[in-house]
Amino acid sequence: MSAQPPTAMIPRRYRILFAIAQGLALLLGGFTLLNILGELRHPGFDANLWWIDLRFANRIANRVLLFAIAIGLLGFALRPQFAPCRGWLLSSLLAGLIIIAAMNAWAFRRLVSSGAIQTTFGVPLSAMVVVVLVLIVWGCRSSIRYATRNRWDRGSFLLTILFGMVLFPLVQMYCFGKTDYRRPADLIVVFGCKVFSDGTPSMALADRVRTGVELYHAGLAPRLVFSGGPGQGDIDETAAMQNMAMELGVPQEAITRDPEGLNTQATVHNLVSASGDATQPRVLAVSNFYHLPRIKLCFRRAGWEVWTVPARESRRLYYQERFLLREVAALWWYYLNPD
Repeated sequence: MSAQPPTAMIPRRYRILFAIAQGLALLLGGFTLLNILGELRHPGFDANLWWIDLRFANRIANRVLLFAIAIGLLGFALRPQFAPCRGWLLSSLLAGLIIIAAMNAWAFRRLVSSGAIQTTFGVPLSAMVVVVLVLIVWGCRSSIRYATRNRWDRGSFLLTILFGMVLFPLVQMYCFGKTDYRRPADLIVVFGCKVFSDGTPSMALADRVRTGVELYHAGLAPRLVFSGGPGQGDIDETAAMQNMAMELGVPQEAITRDPEGLNTQATVHNLVSASGDATQPRVLAVSNFYHLPRIKLCFRRAGWEVWTVPARESRRLYYQERFLLREVAALWWYYLNPD
């Protein structure tokens, strides 16, 4: 076997790609392992479904496969110069995941084509996962030749981790949050937002209420649940939401208010507590697109299945970038906090 070439002889583009592959492997491996270990302590903690759908396998096989892949990815990220047999093994496992992720992407496109779901963001998250995994496989196969990292490579490695921690939640917001999963349900839950001192709903809240009312008038569910907290004046968010819904033709008896829904977790907790031991209702959750991944995560951790519907926005929000960045931080907090 030929000796490993000196770092200076390795083309810069290879060093950049290799550092990016390592950073992505660290992110993906760490996220996967965190969720596997978290699930052992807190049922419902596992959010690995966000990046790969392995529900066709039984639970034990699913966990063993993901655990092996997580350890392999972390090993490649932290100690990339490994034996060829180990590199082949990890590459083979990742190749299998590439096929599965490609099948997930194809299934998503088929659902969109059939009209079962609608989306305003045409790229499925699984397609992006395929690209990431292909790059990591390339890194594994190149590890013997290009394993040496100089200081510039370490900088690329760290930048990849930093940007990845921001991009991963953003990709979820656009890929998942922009997808409309409406279908027949038992409840439509509309999440609250700002209400001005005179009781007027903010534009974001008005968009959410109009979308919830649209679902109600379409006959998709017989009840609306409005959840929120205090407004800027005497009228709280849920009262303003109810007033608007009634103006749009929803009878008061079809509306339930939850004025203690101070945040996403509180809304989900209140809804689960109110249901008690009764049969779990089918829920449509309505909010702005950037909020929907966190809503889905909270319901899943409560053991509930929920289908999300992005609010039909009357126009782009003025401070949307601020809301997106806030949601990036909130999503990571929810990932790391099981309570």
